[in-house]
This record gives sequence, structure tokens and C-alpha cells, in this order.
Amino acid sequence: MTFRVHVRVIPRPGLLDPQGQAVEHALGALGFAGVGDVRIGKAIELQLEAASADEAERTARTMCERLLANPVTEDFVIAVEA
Repeated sequence: MTFRVHVRVIPRPGLLDPQGQAVEHALGALGFAGVGDVRIGKAIELQLEAASADEAERTARTMCERLLANPVTEDFVIAVEA
């Protein structure tokens, strides 16, 4: 079965995110009030052949742990759809 897997990788809370800080300051300078704690990450979508959604999620998790995310500085969220 083919699944569409969405992975969202973001810097861990409390770690410096210079790109997020730059965007936060720029939004303020553009007049967007009330914006805070901007975090910039990456979105990855892939098509994955697996026997079940659970297997697709386990495979995607392994991909994140081994390549797609830095386990020291980033967290990730996985969503699987049929």
C-alpha cells in the first residue's frame, strides 16, 4: 500500500533559532504586533510503500532519526495519510 507521509522538523524549544528570531523581528518591523516565539523548520513530504500506516510511521521515524532530523537539536512530527 502507498502512503503519503508528512514530516515536520523544528528546532527544539529553548535552543537558539536565528532564522526564527530574524523573521520575528522583521514581522514586528512590518507592523505585525503580537508575534512571538517564531520557529523556522522544514517540511518533508514523501510517498512510502508499506504494509500498514503503522509500519509507514515506524519507517518514517527511523528516517528522521537517521537522516531527516538532527536528534540533538531538532524535534519532528510525523503524519501518515493513505
